[in-house]
Formats: sequence, C-alpha cells, structure tokens
Amino acid sequence: MLLPYFQDVLLEAGCDEAGRGCLAGPVFAAAVILPRDFAHPLLNDSKQLTEKERYSLRPVIEEAAISWAVAALEPEEIDRVNILRAAFLGMHRAVAQLSVVPELLLIDGNRFSPYEFIPHHCVVGGDGKYASIAAASVLAKTYRDDHMKVLHHEFPHYGWDRNKGYGTREHQEALNQHGPCLHHRRSFRLDYSPAASAAGISDL
Repeated sequence: MLLPYFQDVLLEAGCDEAGRGCLAGPVFAAAVILPRDFAHPLLNDSKQLTEKERYSLRPVIEEAAISWAVAALEPEEIDRVNILRAAFLGMHRAVAQLSVVPELLLIDGNRFSPYEFIPHHCVVGGDGKYASIAAASVLAKTYRDDHMKVLHHEFPHYGWDRNKGYGTREHQEALNQHGPCLHHRRSFRLDYSPAASAAGISDL
C-alpha cells in the first residue's frame, strides 16, 4: 500500500521521469499534487503496472489531482547537458507548469538539483512508496510512450511502438543496419556492431 504523503503540513508534489535509459526520444518528467485522501488500488510504480493499467490510471490521476504537469527534453538537449541533468531539468520544468505552487517536492531517486525556493526530499524507490511519485511515474511513462508511438510512424524500422526507444535487440539491430536518426541520443552508445565492440567504440 502506497503512503499518501511524506509529512502532513506542507503541500507536496511528487516528481518522476521516464526514458532516462533510452537510446532515442525525449526524456519525460511529471509533477503531481494529489489530495491527501487520494487512493487507488492499482496505483503503483509504473514499471510494476501493465500498459493497460497505466493508461486506465492516467485519466483518474489527472481528474483527481490538485495540479499536474508533464515536460519533455529532446535528445539534442540531453546530449548537451547529459541525461542526469536533463532528468532534473525536466522535473524542474514540470514543477514550473503546475497551476498550484507546492511547498515540498518528493523526488524519486537519490539525487536532485534543488528547485529555487521549494525544498525537496529524495526517496530511493519513491515511485513504489508514495502515491504522488507513483502518479508522476504513470504520467511521465504514458505520455512518453504516446510520443514514441508517434515517432514510430516516421521511423518504423526501429520498432519504437514496441521498444519505446530502449536498447532492445530489435532496436540495436536496426541501428546497425540503418544507423541513427535525428531522434537518437548521440551521447549514448548507439553502435552495437561486432566491429565497433572489438574496437572499443562506446558512442557515435
């Protein structure tokens, strides 16, 4: 059972990201402020849910939330600032879009770049512990998946409708055959060919 809040004085926003480990596509981040009495039997870390469960939860979260927002950083920005900073920046942008200003940020993970004027608390595995972080994980994941399905129609040979940009065998083999496109993160290792591995190539 997820905890409804971390403390009972300040207004909390849960924050999480999706797509940090992908080879292609943006990283998405979400911030969600839930009522203290919000509860749903399905709500959990998005990775523990089926796709159907995630999409059934999204409208429930959006309707019940005091405020919610989603932001994305494209691959060129990820390459420029690095993926860790991009994840933090995405959460900052999501928080900035909230219609209600939170008084405390609950962050999934063990590190965060402080957001000006709002204190934060990092929680390892927070998306499986606190409802607001779990809700943020569901929104970030579903909105990113929707985006990758759209990109799939432009570049169908990478299989993004199935792998969502992660480094699956299918995706790696397509990269070896077709090379990267404008949606790939050039700071990530993209060449998985035997020749590249033998030469010690780590990125393009």
